[in-house]
Amino acid sequence: MISSNEGDAQNRENNENGDTLIMKAFILDRDGVINVGGSINKKEEFILIAGAAEAIKKLNQLGYEVFVASNQGGVGLGYMSKSALAKLNEYMLELIRAEGGVIRDTRYCIHKPHARCRCRKPMPGMLNDLIEAYGIDRLCSFMVGDRDTDIQAGKSARLQTIFIGQAAPRGANPDYQFESLAIAVTELHRAGII
Repeated sequence: MISSNEGDAQNRENNENGDTLIMKAFILDRDGVINVGGSINKKEEFILIAGAAEAIKKLNQLGYEVFVASNQGGVGLGYMSKSALAKLNEYMLELIRAEGGVIRDTRYCIHKPHARCRCRKPMPGMLNDLIEAYGIDRLCSFMVGDRDTDIQAGKSARLQTIFIGQAAPRGANPDYQFESLAIAVTELHRAGII
């Protein structure tokens, strides 16, 4: 697993009394939630989904930290290098920042599919790493994805889950379902859930 914030010894924030603050968060899958899905191996292939950057900005304004946790098995399969993934990640962060949004940190599982690692979704390793590193409050935080593996990982990490897409896969049983991240943020805010 690789992180865009590796080497940061202390990610948790403290209040004026020195107490660690618990944060609420949205952990997003990348492909199909932030950008148009598919095998994205180059910057030129990375296209933001309409409204995704604005939704991230809105989440920040509502007091949510935003993270990305994404399976990127193309690295393990040799379709892209770690450095190419890092450049693509930085490009994504730049696009989001240009719209006023902030993604606090990213985690990528670069192992081959079926590698049986602890980080590849549906295993909750990436999510648990973020939760532990940042003191994320599981009760008021969400995992958002467009595949059953995202929902399974979110449930295993004891987060609320949001499926993005037309129809959730059989057996996924997300807590919420919306057609896009933008619609999810708008509707959850309108309902007073976030």
